[in-house]
Amino acid sequence: MINQNLIGFEKIPQTIPHFCLESFRRNAKGNALNYKIQDVWVHLTGAEVVGKIKRIALGLASLGVKAGDRIAVISENRPEWSLTDLAILSLRAINVPIYTTQAVEQIRYILEDSDAKILFVSGKKLWNHAERAVQSVERLEKLVFFEEDAVPPNDNRALALADVERFGEETEKIDSQSFENLLGKIETEDLATIIYTSGTTGEPKGVMLTHENFTTSILAVSKALPIQNTDRSLAVLPLSHIFERTVFYVLCTNGVAIHFCAAFDQIGTFLTEVRPTIMTAVPRLFEQVYHKIVKKGKSAGGWKSSLFEWALAVGQEYWEAKDSHKSVSPILAAKHMIASKLVFSKWREGVGGSLRFFVSGGAPLSKKLSYAFWAAGIPILQGYGMTEACVTCVNRPEDNKVGSIGTPFEGIEMKIAEKNGEILIRGRNVMRGYLNKPEETAKVIDEEGFYHTGDVGYKDEDGHFYVTDRIKDLFKLSNGKYVAPLQVESLLKQSPLVSQAVAIGSGRKQVGALIVPDWDALKQTLADEGISAEGSREELCENPHVVKRVQRDAVELTREMNDYERVKRVYLLPREFSIEKGEMTPTLKIKRGVIDDKYEEAIDEICGS
Repeated sequence: MINQNLIGFEKIPQTIPHFCLESFRRNAKGNALNYKIQDVWVHLTGAEVVGKIKRIALGLASLGVKAGDRIAVISENRPEWSLTDLAILSLRAINVPIYTTQAVEQIRYILEDSDAKILFVSGKKLWNHAERAVQSVERLEKLVFFEEDAVPPNDNRALALADVERFGEETEKIDSQSFENLLGKIETEDLATIIYTSGTTGEPKGVMLTHENFTTSILAVSKALPIQNTDRSLAVLPLSHIFERTVFYVLCTNGVAIHFCAAFDQIGTFLTEVRPTIMTAVPRLFEQVYHKIVKKGKSAGGWKSSLFEWALAVGQEYWEAKDSHKSVSPILAAKHMIASKLVFSKWREGVGGSLRFFVSGGAPLSKKLSYAFWAAGIPILQGYGMTEACVTCVNRPEDNKVGSIGTPFEGIEMKIAEKNGEILIRGRNVMRGYLNKPEETAKVIDEEGFYHTGDVGYKDEDGHFYVTDRIKDLFKLSNGKYVAPLQVESLLKQSPLVSQAVAIGSGRKQVGALIVPDWDALKQTLADEGISAEGSREELCENPHVVKRVQRDAVELTREMNDYERVKRVYLLPREFSIEKGEMTPTLKIKRGVIDDKYEEAIDEICGS
């Protein structure tokens, strides 16, 4: 596939700033980067973006930033994140992103371990969170705030991004070629970033990624997916995460208009205003959207609810047939056309009405939800990647298999280890190693250069890969049988009554589940079915009728699994698992060891000791 957007890129240096800056200049878009202030969308032109990157880079250089310096950034999604990132990379310096949800002790650890020289902070809210970690880090020379009113008056290290831009403007007046001279010094092999893994166990590890690691992914993704310079995208996932950051570079290179979304609660409004044509997301978003749609459809009452449920059933049957390459009968095709017009058209409008495809990553998405969205004319292409190897594979629109993570991108080797079924990856996308941890690096990159992902999976006859679980997450029952919790949890989350689910039972007699209900949906269902829903959440969690109602869904949804894998009993929890309580990582992965310890008595109760 020839991507017209990439013609000529082979003639420029293969580095991130060169790719992005070249595209901003070439496409000269009036809406290259976009963000919202109160109720008004602000559009930055390609020329304005280049100018800002240039001024920030030169301003940082005037503050003493040089090649190899580590510059940390803690901020929600906003243009300043990406402008600062590209400015840092233009100096051959190294960006160290920090999740906004990172615990104080982890922020301190990252700043000290990376030897960060400067920290960028978005505003007052994040400064209030990070200040305690920052105060004890002596190495930090400067604190730069995106928002001027957030600059603490009593810290002589602090200044605003606007000040940095002014310094850069002064430098450019003296030497108009100073920025181009800096750009000319960047090498493909230069370190671009150190991203700390969120880590479900132990302290975070700093993943060292070069410009080549990213440009390999930029070119591979651009060749594999039909991305156009007329596309619009909404950046929702954290830019501190490898997935969204790689996607940002891909979209920049291809001239896509990017719109920043700083918080998940803004997504609904932004989708209808931006009307994105391509977008990245995680299964959690699709699960929430699906459950809201189902709740609304079933609560309509009368013939409308009947029509909705009929359309869902038709959609499942239609796309299951398409996915398994079975013939679709004329009657089923006609039914699907009617369902699309009467019901699914509203789904499409809910995501803006212009979406060509979603790319989903981070965790498995159940087949049922995938079929529902595909049937509604909202294609979801599941992909796969990790911090240590950027983005490695994805389903293509013309070659999609629901449930799979697709096929590898050009230049990337993937195989299944004979010994334990682990997915192995080799290519120029694989990291240089873990910062200050050569022993840890040696554990995951073997002598042949294959990165050991820690994921268990398989490859089908058509070359599509599938992830079944994490090796370290697999647990063994007392009968010796192994259970893959991710598969169980993916099924449980199909229930509209379930907000979060954790499969449990390690060393016990049977599989159970800790479930945090979707309380609104559960109370409505209980009322509809004549079950008393009086009392606090804590009281409802102990109400045997309420527990049995949620358990009924769990048993039904896991019925098709092997008998030993099926959920037999559930235990309800009143509040969601959280990062703050140490139960989840900043990338929203469950810390299973913490959960097992914290809820040991509950697990014994429902799984048998």
